Amino acid sequence: MKLTVRIWRQPGPEAKGGMVDYPVDDISPDMSFLEMLDVLNEQLILAGEEPVAFDHDCREGICGSCGVVINGRAHGPQQTTTCQLHMRTFQDGDVIDVEPWRSKAFPIIKDLVVDRSAFDRIVGSGGYITAPTGSAPDAHATPVPKKDADLAFDNATCIGCGACVAACPNGSAMLFTSAKVTHLNLLPQGQPEREQRVLDMVGTMDDEGFGGCTNSGECVGSCPKGIPFASISNLNREFLHASRSGRD
Repeated sequence: MKLTVRIWRQPGPEAKGGMVDYPVDDISPDMSFLEMLDVLNEQLILAGEEPVAFDHDCREGICGSCGVVINGRAHGPQQTTTCQLHMRTFQDGDVIDVEPWRSKAFPIIKDLVVDRSAFDRIVGSGGYITAPTGSAPDAHATPVPKKDADLAFDNATCIGCGACVAACPNGSAMLFTSAKVTHLNLLPQGQPEREQRVLDMVGTMDDEGFGGCTNSGECVGSCPKGIPFASISNLNREFLHASRSGRD
């Protein structure tokens, strides 16, 4: 395959950025999108140019490190992580636009790399339990209804990639935050901090500069792990209940 890749280049946080066109040849349809970027970077290094900076780690759709906007969509045209998007999704001769996550809360570090530490601060404000667990308990020691266990697991699969923020027209982090809150608030171990957790995590989310949720649903359509849209409704209920309890 022969492609033209238009990539956002920005040498630093305060520098001015812009789109730069790069022709790329001999791309196998079986390559992942990140492997295509590797080929481009090899080409740039051989030409004595600065390679494109982009985040990656496991390249197995697990860690959530990778993440770029491809042709206007977070992670690209398929609902998967960027590292699991294959070049057979595109056609020979295509022009592909590649941009970083766009959000006030995700400042650009360099090229396609953004600072997603705002997510860490949201989790740090309430994504934990204080109940002493000791050694691993027997599986049946604390009964959990299967419906709650299944829903908690669905939300626990969030990898914190930030696609929900990048896809949202408001740059909202509601899907991410709701996944973390719902995961812990459904389980017995998470009950002691239940009300304070939602107040603290939502408060931190707002302080970090994420936009408000207007239920556009773009976050769910871009989430590679399929976090359910109902989690946002659950977060709103939890927040209202905690606010009315006077524990703010």
